[in-house]
Amino acid sequence: MTQLYDEIGIGYGNYRRPDPRIAAAIIHALGEAETVVNVGAGAGSYEPADRSVVAVEPSLAMIRQRRAGGTPVVQASATDLPFRDAVFAAALAVLTVHHWPDRPRGMAELARVARNRLVFVTWDPASRGFWLVEDYFPDMLAIDRQILPSIEAFRQVLGPIEVRPLFVPHDCTDGFLGAYWRRPHAYLDSGVRSAISTFSKIGDVTSGLARLRRDLEDGTWERRYGTLLRQSAVDLGYRLVIASGNRSHN
Repeated sequence: MTQLYDEIGIGYGNYRRPDPRIAAAIIHALGEAETVVNVGAGAGSYEPADRSVVAVEPSLAMIRQRRAGGTPVVQASATDLPFRDAVFAAALAVLTVHHWPDRPRGMAELARVARNRLVFVTWDPASRGFWLVEDYFPDMLAIDRQILPSIEAFRQVLGPIEVRPLFVPHDCTDGFLGAYWRRPHAYLDSGVRSAISTFSKIGDVTSGLARLRRDLEDGTWERRYGTLLRQSAVDLGYRLVIASGNRSHN
């Protein structure tokens, strides 16, 4: 993950701005936790401002984009957190687990350092995906299904979990893969694509982009998906996974 975001992370913050509706869902999931470690924190999206937060991020390119004087940040990996057991009330990991070199170990590390609650934002690989990956970039869907942990994988490491759907608003300000589901022209923008890590993993995108551009120009996309233009939010498979923390230290 460090090398990937050192390469694609420049300008990341221009496109990956926290969406207030997603932020509200995350805050609600964190509950009353007064201290939070944000693992795989990137440029600082979704770090709650009303409590004490420590960020963990392995990439210097991402750390350099964080706001000066903001949340303290530690350069480290999710798989080896430099903190004592149960030192935080909660741990947060937003769209990052699939980048970890050892996902079960990273999950266990979050459970070790958080005494009450763990909150993950992830994508369920059992989901269908959506029009972009189904029709134009099927290799992307295959990659994500390989690297995203299943809901059962979370359960195997963390025990009982709660899973909540995370609906994506039509004007989502956080430019992750599914954010532009109702704004298809956005995917033609190289800046938008540069802030979506999966695009960097599929090699040549020329043919997929050419088909999307053609379908937008001749009305094919709207004939297939015009009903989406009347929807305000959709379930694309993004999930909040919530688990208990280090029970032995409660």
